[in-house]
Amino acid sequence: MPVYQLPKDLVFPDPALADDEGLLAVGGDLSPERLVLAYQNGIFPWYSEGRPILWWCPRPRLVLLPEELRVNRSLRKVMRRAPYRITLDTAFEAVLEACAQTPRPEQGGTWITTDMRSAYVELHRLGIAHSVEAWQGDTLVGGLYGLALGTAFFGESMFARAPDASKVAFATLVQQLRVWSFQLVDCQVVTEHLVRFGAREFELGDFLGQLHVATQERHRKGPWRFDPEVLEAAAAGGR
Repeated sequence: MPVYQLPKDLVFPDPALADDEGLLAVGGDLSPERLVLAYQNGIFPWYSEGRPILWWCPRPRLVLLPEELRVNRSLRKVMRRAPYRITLDTAFEAVLEACAQTPRPEQGGTWITTDMRSAYVELHRLGIAHSVEAWQGDTLVGGLYGLALGTAFFGESMFARAPDASKVAFATLVQQLRVWSFQLVDCQVVTEHLVRFGAREFELGDFLGQLHVATQERHRKGPWRFDPEVLEAAAAGGR
């Protein structure tokens, strides 16, 4: 299949035209308007520093429905010990930087380029991108970031510098999203730990259909904060 060169206009080709690896298009920019349009259509940027911007729409798509969250017994025990203080939208840039610096065995280097960092910081300023932080005292030891449009959350990256820190942050976030009636968490591609949380593969057409419905819902603009009841439930081990 061809890879499409994006024009200056804010348009993307049909996501179903992505090749077998999920690559759809090249070029364009990382303006907030283009990024929002991309995510609304199940498309996201992923490329290396110094290379052209590449846009992807993998299929099938790994998705977690918040009501299907599974927290295994061992993680429940960790959460009941409450080893971390979990916050929302408190240290977005620090989380972004930590994710960029975390070595990924399957990748030759970070895909969170300098331009990507600037773009997502701007989305955070606009109340669209969000971070979850796990703290030990005043030290940031884990977390994740992503975007929210309507009642869809798009997970981008996570990191951990202490055991299970990112897992506790993620499980707590999903419990909050469930309270806020979010319909889906886009996990993009398969990873074992996300599958253990209950994420499953959706055919692209099914994913895009649910995504269209979710992104038409009212947008919950940031900054976000956890409901006290959610933090209490998480400290009790979640669901």
